[in-house]
Amino acid sequence: MDIQSLFTQEEERMNKAISSFKLDLASIRTGRASTTLLDRVSVEYYGIPTPIKQVANVSAPEPRLITIVPWEKNMLAPIEKAILKSDLGLNPNNDGTMIRLEIPQLTEERRKDLSKKVNKHAEEARVVIRNIRRDANESIKKLEKKRDITEDDSKEAQTNIQKLTDKKIKEIDEMKAKKEKEVMEV
Repeated sequence: MDIQSLFTQEEERMNKAISSFKLDLASIRTGRASTTLLDRVSVEYYGIPTPIKQVANVSAPEPRLITIVPWEKNMLAPIEKAILKSDLGLNPNNDGTMIRLEIPQLTEERRKDLSKKVNKHAEEARVVIRNIRRDANESIKKLEKKRDITEDDSKEAQTNIQKLTDKKIKEIDEMKAKKEKEVMEV
């Protein structure tokens, strides 16, 4: 394996970690209704766990309301159960044809809890990025030890991996700050 393919592989792993972080942030609710809240909620559909968006039409017609209209009426109860089991803290209203999720105004205490949750997810993402950096540096050192690359190439590759790590961590910090601002907004 050469340095460039190693670098590309590690950058791909870091991008996947950031994508996962974005999903984590999307599942944290703010004061406004967003259909992304339900991205991580799955429902049993013919024995297979399936995202709600694949068995129903999900929309946010108002700032504090999400509506879920299942394509099959028999899916109303399982969707309602899945939402209740999720950690979203929402109570679904089932009227026989659709489910309405009213997004309550967040209290100051709840906003602080959600902000802590955002920080926790951000730190987990940073740790993943740092672990990827560590793995990359170990691989570079192994290449140097086997004399596949020179010491100068090794130092340069490690510097480039560090620059990439700094860039990705900065990206995570920016997303965290943006989400915290959304959460704390009244």
